[in-house]
Amino acid sequence: MKRRAPDAVPEFVLELLSEEIPARMQAGAARDLERLIVDRLGRDELPFESVAAYAGPRRLTLCIEGLPPGQTDRVEERKGPRIGAPEAAMAGFLRSTGVAREALVGRDGIWFARVERAGRPTSQLIAELVPEIVAAFPWPKSMTWGSGSLRWVRPLHRILCLFDGKIAHFSIDGIESGDFTEGHRFMAPPEPFRVRDFDGYREGLASRFVVLDAAERKRRILEGSRSVCAARGLTLVGDEGLLEEVTGMAEWPVPLLGDMDPRFLDLPPEVVRTSMRAHQRYFAVADGGGALAPHFVVVANIEAADGGGLIAAGAGRVLTARLADAEFFWREDLARTLGSRLTTLGGVTFHAKLGTMRERVARIEALARALAPTVGAEPDLAAEAARLCKADLATAMVGEFPELQGLMGAYYAAAEGRDPEVVQAIREHYRPQGPSEPVPTAPTAVAVALADKFDTVLAFFSIGEAPTGSRDPFALRRAALGVIRTLTENGVRLPLRQVFAASTFDGAGVLAFFADRLKVALREQGARHDLVDAVFALGDDDLVRVVSRVEALTSFLGAKDGANLLAAYKRTGNILDAEARKGDLALGPSRRVDEPAEEGALFDALGACRPKVADALAHEDFASALSALSALRAPVDDFFDRVLVNSPVAAERNNRLAILAEVRAVMGLTADFSRVSG
Repeated sequence: MKRRAPDAVPEFVLELLSEEIPARMQAGAARDLERLIVDRLGRDELPFESVAAYAGPRRLTLCIEGLPPGQTDRVEERKGPRIGAPEAAMAGFLRSTGVAREALVGRDGIWFARVERAGRPTSQLIAELVPEIVAAFPWPKSMTWGSGSLRWVRPLHRILCLFDGKIAHFSIDGIESGDFTEGHRFMAPPEPFRVRDFDGYREGLASRFVVLDAAERKRRILEGSRSVCAARGLTLVGDEGLLEEVTGMAEWPVPLLGDMDPRFLDLPPEVVRTSMRAHQRYFAVADGGGALAPHFVVVANIEAADGGGLIAAGAGRVLTARLADAEFFWREDLARTLGSRLTTLGGVTFHAKLGTMRERVARIEALARALAPTVGAEPDLAAEAARLCKADLATAMVGEFPELQGLMGAYYAAAEGRDPEVVQAIREHYRPQGPSEPVPTAPTAVAVALADKFDTVLAFFSIGEAPTGSRDPFALRRAALGVIRTLTENGVRLPLRQVFAASTFDGAGVLAFFADRLKVALREQGARHDLVDAVFALGDDDLVRVVSRVEALTSFLGAKDGANLLAAYKRTGNILDAEARKGDLALGPSRRVDEPAEEGALFDALGACRPKVADALAHEDFASALSALSALRAPVDDFFDRVLVNSPVAAERNNRLAILAEVRAVMGLTADFSRVSG
C-alpha cells in the first residue's frame, strides 16, 4: 500500500458502506453529506483546504483536506446581568460561564465574564459529529433493519473513518468505525482491505473493480456504449437522464450490445425506447440513417468471462417479453377509436371538487373553440382536437407508460385518418412542460395547448388551490409559464380577461398570478420586476403588449433623459401627494398673463406632448411614446429650477400644481412610474 508522505496534508476520510442506494438519491446524498459536515466543522471553528464528496451504488464517501490537528484555544467575553441584579440572576450567570464572582469585570453598569475554552482534538470532534449527522441524515426515504434503531436508506454495513491516517473511533447502532473497506461485491476478493489515506482508498477500490467517481463511471458508460455501437456500424441514442441513472447502478460499468427481434420496430419508436428505458434501463440504438435499430445497450456491473454474451442474451429475452406486452397494447388500443374512449373518461375523477376528466375535456373543448379565431385556427378542428386530446388516458399503452400521453393519442388519431392539424394538436397540447421544450406553433395546437393550461389554472384557483410559497401540487406555475411562453413566442394577441370571460370559472386573482409569473419569466431574461409592475398597473392584460411595453420602458429608463425624467416624476409625485393630503387639488392648468416663462414653456410642452404620446400608443409604438416624453425633460427641469410651486398667491400655486398633475398624467399614459424604483 502507498505510504503517506511525512509532510502530507491531514485528511479526514469517511465512507459509509451499505446495501444498494437508489440511483436517484445518490447525488443529493453526496451534497447533503458535504453540506452537513462542512456546516458542523464551521460551527466547531475548524478550517480546511478542500472538500470532495462521492456517491455510488453502495457507498457515500467524503474527503476533507487541510483540517488542523485540533481547535485553537478560544477566549470569549460573555455579557451578564446589570450590576446590582438579583442574586438568582448572578448565580445563573456564574454557573453558565464557570467563572468565579471575583473574576467578573464591571463596565458601563454591566457584569462581563472572560471565558476561556480549551481547543479539542479534531479526531474527537469528528467522532462526535459523524454519528450525529448519520442519525439525522435527510434521506427522502429510509428504513430500519434487524433489531437496530438507525434509519438509513438501506442497511448500513461498514463505516470507515480516518483523520490523519488514524481511526476516529465511534460506534453507530453497533457498527464500529474502522480503517477497512471492501471492493466490488462479486469481482473483488471477499476480504476487506485496510485504508490509510484517500489516495490509497481510491486506488484500493479501483484495483478491486470499483470506480469511485461518478463522473468517471459516466464517462466509461458513454464511451464504452459508443464503442460497442460503432463496432457494428450503429450509433447510441442519447439519453442524459438514463445515463445519470445507470451511472448510479454500476460500480464497475461494462456496456454490452444486445439484439432484439426486428418485428418490434413496427411499434412507434417512442414505445420501444420507453419500454427499454423505463423497464430495463437499456439505451436505444440507431442505424446509419438515424432510424431505430433492432439492438440495445445494457450496462452490466461485472466483467463476464465470456465477454458479456450471456448477459446480453438474457437482457434480450427480458426485453422481448416487455416489447411483446407493448405490441399487445398497441393492437388492442387500435381496435377502438379515440372517440369511443370518452365514455371511459366519464368514470375518471379529475379532482373531487372539479368533476370527471370527461367534464374537464368538455371545458377544454369549449375554450379551444372560443380561442381558435384569435390564434388563427379553424374552430371545428380546434374543438375536435380538444375533445380527443385526453382520450389516450383510457388506453392500455398510456396505462403502462403514462409518460406517452398525448403522443400515443396522436398516433391513434393518425391511424384513424384524422386531420394532420388535429393529430399535431393532440401530440403537442401538453407543451411546453419545461423551459427547454419548444412551444406549439401550429394554430390548432396553440388553441388546444392554451385551453388546456388556462383550464388548469382557472379550475384550481376556483377551488382555492392557488400556489402558496413553495407549495404548488398541481403545477399551476408551470402551466402559467407555458401560457406566457406560448402567447409571447407566437405573438398571440389574447387579452387574459377575454379568456376568463370565455371560461366557466371566475378569473378572480388569476390576472395577478399571471402578472407574477410574467415577472419571473422576464426577470430570467434580465428585465426588472418593478417595470413589469409599472406596466401591469395600467390594466393591460395583453401579454404580448405588456412585454413590448416593458422592453420599451427598460430602454427608455436606461437613457439619460429617461432617468432624469423619472427623478422629476418622483419629485412631482411627492409634491402632489403632500398637497392632496391638505385638500383637493385644482385640475386643468391654463396660461396666465403674468406667469414665468418656464411655467408657460412647460404648459406648452405638455400640450404638444400629450397628442404625440396618445398617437404612438394607439399604434402600439411604445418606444416612440416614451421618446415623446423626453421632450418634457428640459421644461420640467427648468420649471423646478426657476418656478416657486408653493407660491403664496393661491391662483399661482393652484395652476402650478395643476401643471404638475398634468405631467404625472401624461407620463402615466405609458406606465405607472410611481412603481418604478430609483
